[in-house]
Amino acid sequence: MMRLALGSLRRHRGAYLGTFLAAFLAVALLAGAGLLLFSVLTAKPPADRFAATAVVLSGDREVTLQTVRKKKDKVKTKTKSERLTGAGTLPVDLAGRIAAVPGVADAVADYAFPVAFPVRGEDGAPVVGHGWASAALTPYTLEQGRPPAAGEVVVDADLAARGGLSTGDQVPITTRTGVRTLRVSGVAAPAGRDGLPAQGAVFLADREVPAVSGLAGPTAIGVLAAPGADRAALAAAVRAVAGDATLLTGADKVRGDLPGALPDYIGPISIFGFTIGITAFAAVFVLTGTVALGVRQRLRELALLRTAGATPGQLRRLLGLESVVLAAVAAVPAMPLGVVVARVVAARFRALGAVPAQFTVGVNVLVLGGAAAAGVLVTFVAARIAGRRAVRIAPTQALVETATAPRGGLLVRVLAALVTAGGAVAVLSFVPLGGPLGMGMSFVSSALLLCAVAALGPVLVRALTAVVGRLTRVAGVTGWLAGTVARVESRRVAAVAVPLVLMFAVNATMLLNSSLLGRLTADEHAARNAPATGQVTGPAGLPLDAVGDLAALPGVTGAAATLPTRAIVAQGGKPEDHPSQGLFLAGREAAIDLGVREGRIGGDDTFAASSYLVRQYGWRVGDEVPIWLADGYQVTLRLAAVYERARGFGDMALPAGLVAAHDPRGLVAAVALRYDGDVASRIRERWPALRVTPTAEAVRAGDAQNQQGAWELMVVISLGFTAIAVVNTFAIATAARRREYADLRLAGATAGQVHRMVTGEAAITVAVGLLLGAAVAGIVVGAFSTAQDGVFRLIVDPVTYAGMLAGVAALGMVAGALPIRLVLRRRALPAVADGR
Repeated sequence: MMRLALGSLRRHRGAYLGTFLAAFLAVALLAGAGLLLFSVLTAKPPADRFAATAVVLSGDREVTLQTVRKKKDKVKTKTKSERLTGAGTLPVDLAGRIAAVPGVADAVADYAFPVAFPVRGEDGAPVVGHGWASAALTPYTLEQGRPPAAGEVVVDADLAARGGLSTGDQVPITTRTGVRTLRVSGVAAPAGRDGLPAQGAVFLADREVPAVSGLAGPTAIGVLAAPGADRAALAAAVRAVAGDATLLTGADKVRGDLPGALPDYIGPISIFGFTIGITAFAAVFVLTGTVALGVRQRLRELALLRTAGATPGQLRRLLGLESVVLAAVAAVPAMPLGVVVARVVAARFRALGAVPAQFTVGVNVLVLGGAAAAGVLVTFVAARIAGRRAVRIAPTQALVETATAPRGGLLVRVLAALVTAGGAVAVLSFVPLGGPLGMGMSFVSSALLLCAVAALGPVLVRALTAVVGRLTRVAGVTGWLAGTVARVESRRVAAVAVPLVLMFAVNATMLLNSSLLGRLTADEHAARNAPATGQVTGPAGLPLDAVGDLAALPGVTGAAATLPTRAIVAQGGKPEDHPSQGLFLAGREAAIDLGVREGRIGGDDTFAASSYLVRQYGWRVGDEVPIWLADGYQVTLRLAAVYERARGFGDMALPAGLVAAHDPRGLVAAVALRYDGDVASRIRERWPALRVTPTAEAVRAGDAQNQQGAWELMVVISLGFTAIAVVNTFAIATAARRREYADLRLAGATAGQVHRMVTGEAAITVAVGLLLGAAVAGIVVGAFSTAQDGVFRLIVDPVTYAGMLAGVAALGMVAGALPIRLVLRRRALPAVADGR
């Protein structure tokens, strides 16, 4: 059987080239996407700031809730956690108690807090402030100068080199407690390097740290072991004294660092997970269609083998073995290409800022092998499914179906279409597309509808070609012939049109939905800031205390300051993190309009929530809601208002003072001012570092920042793969019809007439593909648009929509017309003679 399979592959090299190319690209893309996801899931912090310690104690780094449910005699306990964006603190006296534990040489309290510094670390890394005593935890040692005294700071060598700083220089630092100018007393560095990757460090005098940082206690305590101490026994002894503090050892010690000081891979995990989902779907879709088309074109050969005595089981094994060999051979060069793809994509994501600058792609043999195995498996299953009917029908019927379209399998196709279409309807109807899962669910619904289209492909194509084919009659006899052939060969047309449907529907849906989100966000940003005359921003943010000075300026009638943060709320024992804002309002006139639909923003111990969040959690105005702030501090606030304009703002508006006290950064991002007169010039004179931007310009700046870099790259990947698939299927279909074209030439048709006929068929195929693709995209985009703001839209962005239509149509026409030119360059009559 293996010898027969290899002989068949050698004999039909041209026919199998398309399947080889599809398998090659599928494995390469699956390998690339798999390596990206594997690398981001296994990414480790680039350095351990607690390298010199044996044990680290940390405050809360996540909110953990436990629910207990009793069902009959069984008790089920579920534990759910959500990461904090800030750091919980430890008792001030805990370090002294830990220092008294036998085997402990010292216990050093680490007060870690974000600092806005004139320069950033390597690759734009944040700068973190500490007390000088915690320098021993890495350890940092002085390269020049002396430890800091009051009003002084030691900077790491990397920051000093970047900023051209040396001892005696004056540097401003900004924290949530204010702006200070400190004198550089020294430069320090870890052993063997200038600084730690992914974070810069500055060290203040220990007695000044609480006032500068605003921290009520240390964020971590590093425990240094005495010489000869047993590490395991030491950890156990420390645990007995630590109370509720989290004890970390070994590689886990890095988790005691300040969140934000370490690269965050939560966002990239979802990005790469979605990327591999798109890639896998497109790969399976394209590879299955290509293999099915190849099997369909071998009906005559399979019929002859049946006539010669081959059983259906033998033919199934032959097709399966051929597919395995072909895919395995294609996987060999595809795997190294997948590594290249992953590294190129990672470089682009780093440039877009979608992944940390320290992210690197690791090569994993299991991931590459898994991608190859997946490609082989999909090819094998596709070949077995495609050949299932081909090897079971009578040889005479198979010979007939090489010239006429087969009619069997309609019931199975209808059932498959109903199941997948029903799934799409369920997703579009019951999943909240207006929430954060909207984009992902729109892709899922598109994929399900595409499966339905593929299942009913011949039926839909037959109906559409009956209409579209009539239009080609204006081209004369060749147009009439093209329409007739397209109607008769509905399965072949469907096999070629479905990649066009995939190409248009998936990419148009992603582009249009992304464009809609961008537009709605910009519109809400403009409406939200419309009452303000201008926006005041600082180079690194403003302390909350400074907002009062701005609001008190003569001529200012209203002020609204926003402090970006994250907050956690829970439902059914599951904590969920939501983007939020600390909101400070002052003045007799509103400087911000959140589109409040119910209640009133403001008041002690109150908060406001977006309409989406209110629907999700079933809240009502007046409800008391427990909320965890960025550092894990839990507070119960009363819902005072519900607002509509949450895009680009956040799902909760919390008291600004509360956010400033419990978010490590705690700085005001922008102050919206409503004023008359020359307030802007007075601000520039009094605070030269601040920037005053008219509201209209600030809105345009917000628009410019609303770039969907990740979506852009996903669309590029999907477009590239599906474009190659379109060209590939057209080429396979054309190459398989060489005998037909030879017969036409033998009957007296000129090369030009054959060209025009094929061009007409390509036009019909492209039109059918675009109609079906537009239908799928229209259904999903319309549902997504309605979920976003209640407005049903089919064409969100006319320019993008027209560009997609023109691009897909042009590609389809070129892919349909080019192969026939290559085929007709060979003499037609010999093609008839050799039976090809």
